[in-house]
Amino acid sequence: MKNALFLLTLLLLSGCKPTAKPIEYGADVCAYCKMTIVGRQHGAEVVTKKGRVYKFDAIECLVNYIAQQSAEPFALFLVNDYMLPGELIDARTATYLISRGVPSPMGAFLSGFGDEADARAVQASKGGGLYSWEQLQRLRQDKGFLGPAE
Repeated sequence: MKNALFLLTLLLLSGCKPTAKPIEYGADVCAYCKMTIVGRQHGAEVVTKKGRVYKFDAIECLVNYIAQQSAEPFALFLVNDYMLPGELIDARTATYLISRGVPSPMGAFLSGFGDEADARAVQASKGGGLYSWEQLQRLRQDKGFLGPAE
């Protein structure tokens, strides 16, 4: 009986995958800057391997937050798709635009796109530079903080 319970518990625990939770716009608070998450185009979320969910009002808040964490490994990195407000996409495969023509909540002018063609189209009309997830991490590391554009 003990072996059966142990196996059942093991099966239940191994079947649990960390999952995202919808951002409750106007109610959830940013884990980094503590502002209420309102904008549906710039929100973000990380989920730890233990299933803890941290939500952010801006992509720059997420990037700064994860750079400060060392103890808790993350399973999911998600950002809102600028073209599909409220829809969370994989942050690691998104294309990012930093453009003064597209303000973001914390002043870094940073937006995420699920489709690179969409990012290029907005860049063509608003200006700015395109970045991958890895390039965004390096930019943050080089500056020491991803925040308001100079």
